[in-house]
Amino acid sequence: MKILMAGGGTGGHFYPIVAVARALRELAEKERIARLDLILMSDTPYDESILRQEEIIFKKSPAGKLRRYFSFKNFSDIFKTFFGILRTLWEMFLDMPDAVFAKGGYASFPALVAARVFRIPVLLHESDAVPGLVNRWAGKFVEKIAVSFQESTPYFPKEKTALLGNPIRKRVIGGNADEARRVFGLEKNIKTILILGGSQGSQKINDTVLAVLPSLVENYNVVHQCGKLNYEEASQRARIILKDFSFAKRYHPVPFIAEGDLGDLSKTADLAVSRAGAGAIFEIAAWGLPAILIPLDNSAADHQRKNAYIYVRKGAAAIIEEKNLKPHIFLSEVEKLLRDEEKMKEMKIAARNFAKIDAAEKIARELMNMALKHAQ
Repeated sequence: MKILMAGGGTGGHFYPIVAVARALRELAEKERIARLDLILMSDTPYDESILRQEEIIFKKSPAGKLRRYFSFKNFSDIFKTFFGILRTLWEMFLDMPDAVFAKGGYASFPALVAARVFRIPVLLHESDAVPGLVNRWAGKFVEKIAVSFQESTPYFPKEKTALLGNPIRKRVIGGNADEARRVFGLEKNIKTILILGGSQGSQKINDTVLAVLPSLVENYNVVHQCGKLNYEEASQRARIILKDFSFAKRYHPVPFIAEGDLGDLSKTADLAVSRAGAGAIFEIAAWGLPAILIPLDNSAADHQRKNAYIYVRKGAAAIIEEKNLKPHIFLSEVEKLLRDEEKMKEMKIAARNFAKIDAAEKIARELMNMALKHAQ
């Protein structure tokens, strides 16, 4: 059996693909399927080490972005996408999959075109509250559609759309608080803030955190995922800011948090501060962790802002819009939440009620059924 997965140009698409791939492996073992080949088609592999660990074959599928504003790159990307479609058609012809799992976005477009040409069944997944252009187009012809937010269902045909949530990796859910305290050197009797700037980090969030860092570490442990590109600058600035400060060791900047460490941290953290991509929201919900969401200002179709407000209306988070992200506002919101035990309890309950931790397993089961039916 071969299942092709399309997309993965960002962490928000890549990690749900990994979650579904793992669920497919478990299901294949349970169903005693002798061989399961998993293939990722995307413009870039995103994380080659994970693909090797998960035994996912990577095949390059060049794809250009369709920007919603004027750019000369739009012209060159038309040719890039055309070449990507031709290449993907040839790759699929040589190695025909039994089903396709498409995460949407520009990186999945060539594979979706090829799947339609060869009549390969497709399960499309939409992470965000507002679907992107590729998913809106593909939703007209794919066999099944899974969505993360109820609010995105009107964009797709009702009869083939199901609300399943966003696939998350099991390893980020389970964890050990003592292990997190040991690895990160966290003090035991004070609260911990976990700051996540998305898979690439966020300069805006980093600047805001550093501006109020002495006030934060005076009262809390702070684990701060700065992003690989921003880590050196952020950690150097922090050393200067906290020089000779008695609580300096409570600040723990890291470039990236591995999934096992993330699972451990989720068991000891009291508050998450995060961007509002669907992946981040559904992981935080699975943790049952109160949150402050800071949606990205210029996300496609303003999807982060819409994701954030849906989650906030459920009572699971507070929101600070990027235009309002000033150091004093950020510090005030953090302290207000962490001092309000009743509000924190309500947020935890709301987060757990929103969570859909079995999304990957449900998607894997549907994909397997589609593949078996197609192979007959």
